[in-house]
Amino acid sequence: MESPRFLSRSDVIGLAALALLLVVILPLSLDVFRLNLVAKYLTYAFVALGLVLCWGFGGILSLGQGVFFGLGGYGMAMYLKLEASSVENTKIQSTPGIPDFMDWNQITQLPLFWQPFHSLTLTILAILIIPAFFAYLVGAAMFKRRVGGVYFAIITQAIAAILTILIIGQQGYTGGINGITDLRTLKGWDIRPDHAKVVLYFVEVAFLFGCILLALFVRHSKLGRILVAMREKEDRVRFSGYSVANFKIFAFCLAAMFAAIGGAMFTLNVGFMSPSFVGIVPSIEMVIYTAVGGRLSIFGAIYGTLLVNFAKTSLSESFPQLWLFGLGALFIAVVLIFPNGLAGIWRDHVQPLIDRMINKRKSGSDHHNGKSFGPIADGAPAE
Repeated sequence: MESPRFLSRSDVIGLAALALLLVVILPLSLDVFRLNLVAKYLTYAFVALGLVLCWGFGGILSLGQGVFFGLGGYGMAMYLKLEASSVENTKIQSTPGIPDFMDWNQITQLPLFWQPFHSLTLTILAILIIPAFFAYLVGAAMFKRRVGGVYFAIITQAIAAILTILIIGQQGYTGGINGITDLRTLKGWDIRPDHAKVVLYFVEVAFLFGCILLALFVRHSKLGRILVAMREKEDRVRFSGYSVANFKIFAFCLAAMFAAIGGAMFTLNVGFMSPSFVGIVPSIEMVIYTAVGGRLSIFGAIYGTLLVNFAKTSLSESFPQLWLFGLGALFIAVVLIFPNGLAGIWRDHVQPLIDRMINKRKSGSDHHNGKSFGPIADGAPAE
């Protein structure tokens, strides 16, 4: 059976190796608590995947991906909160049928922008469309004016800060600094028990592989080649007649959509959403995940996300006062010594070593069978 045309042999091997890790090894070797931690880590892998497309391929560094992660997370949280805020569940409130934080802030009617989140279908559409549309507005405003590089990074960082302040300030409508908590069921299905956590893990893995396949399709398509060309020689692409701004906008919107899916899955797995996952710090951490894994590698970004978060969890448990320094040292070491991340280490050092070992074994096997490569090298037919 041949692989699809947009999948190379290395892509198929990468997909198989990742599937073996996520579908077989981790579920069989970890308890439910640790597996749920992995599910949390993988929500950030969606963001890293989008950063590979817009930063690695397109050269667009965004320091505000937490905005789109948060929009997706808050969208799902609003739906789950409304389901948990039925009249029966909130009959002790002054105004039954609305979220508890609204009742505490003396709001007596559900705001209009909350109304569509009674529907799961509309919620899913909002999770996909609203972040992508917001990214389109930002991208069009910036890229049409040829704003890029460090200026674009600073602007996206400022947007993340503004959205965080807005969410905290509108406590009656967003839950404020505490966020939206006490999320219990999805269409009547309790998401809190251990068996539900396992199911959600596999659902998330399935969505992640769907996004990986889409990213691989983009990478091997004409669009992907143009994005890489823009990263290297933007003016040459523009002089060739292509709209550089439109290609950048598309990559930025797709990255925003990936981040929003990750945010929605985060809410389902963790059971709450707060502004602490929206601002500048989480946005920069998401860039670190991508850099450590390799911003030019789709699979590297995912492994980088897992590695950094595993290290973060281990260091924070063992050295609660020093783990941030360890994380910073890891990032500096990668940038200075291995600028292409884990994927670069694999490509430049590990893979050549494996190839030499395989070739040496083949050579030894051929000599053992009485074959020699000498005549072939000289142009004579092999025996």
